[in-house]
Amino acid sequence: MSATKVAPKEVSKPTKSFDVGSWLVPIIAVIIAMTLAAILIKLQGSNPISAYKSLFKTAFGSAAGIGVTLGKSTPLVLSGLAVAIGLRAGLFNIGAQGQLLSGALAAAWVGVSFHGLPGFIHIPIAMIIGAFFGSIVAGISGLLKAYRGVHEVITTIMLNSIVMGIADYLASHQLREPKQFLTRTAEIQASAKMPVYAHLPLGFFIAVVLAIAIWWILGRTTSGFRIETVGRNRHAAWYAGISVKRTVIFAMLISGAIAGLGGAVETLGITYRYAPAFNLGLGFDGITIALLGRVHPLGIIPGAILIGGMRAGAANMQFDTGVAPELVDLLMALILLFVTAPLITRFFKNSSGKSMTSGWGN
Repeated sequence: MSATKVAPKEVSKPTKSFDVGSWLVPIIAVIIAMTLAAILIKLQGSNPISAYKSLFKTAFGSAAGIGVTLGKSTPLVLSGLAVAIGLRAGLFNIGAQGQLLSGALAAAWVGVSFHGLPGFIHIPIAMIIGAFFGSIVAGISGLLKAYRGVHEVITTIMLNSIVMGIADYLASHQLREPKQFLTRTAEIQASAKMPVYAHLPLGFFIAVVLAIAIWWILGRTTSGFRIETVGRNRHAAWYAGISVKRTVIFAMLISGAIAGLGGAVETLGITYRYAPAFNLGLGFDGITIALLGRVHPLGIIPGAILIGGMRAGAANMQFDTGVAPELVDLLMALILLFVTAPLITRFFKNSSGKSMTSGWGN
């Protein structure tokens, strides 16, 4: 049908106004979560103030600590962006873990197998191939969603398990480090290792630039407008002449590519090899990061730095105060609970039958 018949209010661009109330939700969620965690720390016989002081001093109190924090934040920024792109298109991509693992393993293979390349060529090739494999994994879910109507939550969960199994098999056999009993690949070549400048990892700056680019694309380009429109109202998008199927596939491909890039950057800049234990949970953490950042590309950055700082300081907090490092996982779970609680309440109160994922980030 002709796009001229569409009511302007149905396909108009999302408002650019700053919603203070919306951004107060993650701040309040963090405060409540840290308060509850402080009570648990007190029940363990430790001083909550000392514990938090140790946590944040380790993560942000020195140049080296900030470097470690930013290094741990990098894959979180990228996995958060991957989840956010899906949510913006009305898709709940919880397969970022599998997509990230495929990218990490692919980058490790490139880093080990490609010889004689200078760093400025070796590193980009590894990143591109990592992103490519991540997009392939996500693209399967996008195709099934677009042409068979299979819910992306089901397919991404199943693909997580499939990718984990394949990655573990390859790291245990074909790509396994010679004469090594552990499940891991050999260390990547020096030319594939991402440089660190004054304790600051190059990967973090790449993630920030990508977040800014995604923010600009969503707000200023036709492709971004299609993603936003399909995510808000697929019927209006179809009526306006937008190919919903093509947009769903495109969004999943981009989402998977970003997650795969996150895995590649983790391999090239942090672990320097693929080992399943090193990448465990990073994709799932992206869900927390995306919601903490209100599904806004720029809001994801401080959310990732906060969680990355908690990860960086957890061990020292345990040594200094005796608090179990699992407290950081509890904090993340509580933050996720309190961030999503208003959305869940709104979903059950919504009688219009709209998708739960539509409107995230409003």
